[in-house]
Amino acid sequence: MECEQVVLSGHAIQRMFQRGIGVGAVLAVVARGETVAAYADDTPHPSRLLLGFVDGKPLHVVVALDESAGVCIVVTAYEPAIEQWGVDYRTRKNQ
Repeated sequence: MECEQVVLSGHAIQRMFQRGIGVGAVLAVVARGETVAAYADDTPHPSRLLLGFVDGKPLHVVVALDESAGVCIVVTAYEPAIEQWGVDYRTRKNQ
């Protein structure tokens, strides 16, 4: 994503701490991750689900983009569970 600045939401910080996900890993996915899903109708800003691989492990990061300010807001980050995602980590399984 094109971000002039990346901000971690309070929720993201809490979840990252609980899940043992480092800031560097999240920033790497924001910088180089692949968009898996786009949520144009999210409020207050449209968001995207990004997929990246850090040390060989998949990582999903949800990022909202405040286009007027050029700020990417990290909403949450998690390692996708194989029970919920296909082996490519891009396709959500029907539940």
